[in-house]
Amino acid sequence: MARHKVEISGVNTANIQVLTKKEMDLLFQKMKEGDSFAREDLIKGNLKLVLSILRRFQSRGENLDDLFQVGCVGLVKAIDNFDLSHDVKFSTYAVPMILGEIRRYLRDNNSLRVSRSIKDLAYKVIRLKEETYRDKGVEMSNEEIAQILSVTPYDVVHALDALREPISMFEPIYNDGGDTIYLYDQLEDKKTSSQDFEVRLALEEALSTLGQREQYILDERFVIGKTQMEIAEELAISQAQVSRLEKNAIEHLKKILK
Repeated sequence: MARHKVEISGVNTANIQVLTKKEMDLLFQKMKEGDSFAREDLIKGNLKLVLSILRRFQSRGENLDDLFQVGCVGLVKAIDNFDLSHDVKFSTYAVPMILGEIRRYLRDNNSLRVSRSIKDLAYKVIRLKEETYRDKGVEMSNEEIAQILSVTPYDVVHALDALREPISMFEPIYNDGGDTIYLYDQLEDKKTSSQDFEVRLALEEALSTLGQREQYILDERFVIGKTQMEIAEELAISQAQVSRLEKNAIEHLKKILK
């Protein structure tokens, strides 16, 4: 089957080499011994990793040439810091570092302003996660990071969420070969009656009586659409606890809104 030629930053993606594990191990050994050519071969042989991550950002209107170069920086860092003795696949180690480098670039170029304190906390969290993954091959949980930084797991999640890239209203979310459906097609019509406005005010007032964690759970569950298991992992609590907090929060709102 013929491969299509696609060039990113002057690199023909159809001709990118893919290394076997045996070839990777040999090149890492040579690099450790001071062979600079082995390092270059490792970079060229793992560009597919960068390309696979770029697919996540294709629909965001970002400059793929820029993201590819930034991703390559993350790849080089992963190659320079990888340790064969940890018995971890290189791709498992490298992907978070490449993705982290791209996300850091997008955050630094984000037009939305985030408070310095939240941004500082987020950077500390990210640095701890990356250092732990680099040294131990596992990612530190939000609860562990919260204990080290003397904050709550909610603070950790909130800080990371604050640095997420914004999504355009014109983000394509579905295309079956016909007309494309964009995000703005699914947004609620804001032309509401005065009665709707009063109901919304009452709901907002009721929500304000809940604790931060309960508000966060309801928002993530019914606005973002996350599962209880996903929220439990983010807050470092059990799924049963999330379910109980969600149920109690809903019962509390029902009593206030009767």
